[in-house]
Amino acid sequence: MNPIVERILYNIEKVMIGKRNVAELSLVALLAEGHVLLEDVPGVGKTMMVRALAKSVGANFKRIQFTPDLLPSDVTGVSIYNPKEMEFQFIPGPLMANIILADEINRTSPKTQSALLEAMEEASITIDGVTHRLEKPFFVMATQNPTDYEGTYPLPEAQLDRFLLKMRMGYPDQDEEIEVLNRVQQKSPIEDITPVIGLQELRSLQSQIKDVYVNESMKRYIVEIANLTRNHEKVYMGVSPRGSIAIMKAAQAYAFMYGREYVLPDDIQFLVPAVFTHRIILKSEARFTGVSTEDLLKEMMETIPVPVQRVV
Repeated sequence: MNPIVERILYNIEKVMIGKRNVAELSLVALLAEGHVLLEDVPGVGKTMMVRALAKSVGANFKRIQFTPDLLPSDVTGVSIYNPKEMEFQFIPGPLMANIILADEINRTSPKTQSALLEAMEEASITIDGVTHRLEKPFFVMATQNPTDYEGTYPLPEAQLDRFLLKMRMGYPDQDEEIEVLNRVQQKSPIEDITPVIGLQELRSLQSQIKDVYVNESMKRYIVEIANLTRNHEKVYMGVSPRGSIAIMKAAQAYAFMYGREYVLPDDIQFLVPAVFTHRIILKSEARFTGVSTEDLLKEMMETIPVPVQRVV
């Protein structure tokens, strides 16, 4: 594994016990310049993980608690008239940071959700006709609670598609939870985390990832999987071309993390559940019979021949 990546993951694992895959996928999204939707119950360490990631790369971190009364201007910022200067001054909102935790995004109105998702897509916000570019890196991890839907505004499929990855953390096992208690008994382990790299180095890593080689057979493999989701009898809506682009970029980041200059089929297979699951809508009859998107994707993958490429 890339030494810098290993040190960042080591930092995250100081506060996250037994969640290596979640940490890796979060770093994949950051390096691929994407965003993450984390669907899980409260109290499993989502905030701590994002804070650890932000501290590890020397990034400015902001947490936004989404509530029903939150306005778009509360997120993006607002222009206020300054009578002394006789002009409007822009007061930046919490989106003007490098790494954002958008907590319980489904609790706020669609209008405020759209303000966040526009910033994610365009890397800019527009206030009173003036466009403000967001500093790179710009990374959003949004969370939602899958067990409480009362008074919420579920994200439409078109907005879910804006997230590079969707994943769950889950509860730790007993030994891991005991280790969590041991680590927080005296003080929070987040206090001991120091930056591994700076923002300039992170931007350089994001640029290097674009040079990771993707063989034509790997691209065809991605498209075959996406195309199968569009034509499967149990699927109402399959993966869009944006999803194909997303998994290619994620696979480049994942290969880079493991010190390779080329993408392998294993990279794609590992990433398919996180990248494709939230981009697929099953038909109602399939949902009623208890079919899960994850299981259906697994079945599809088994029917597609794995390409074999020669690495020179």
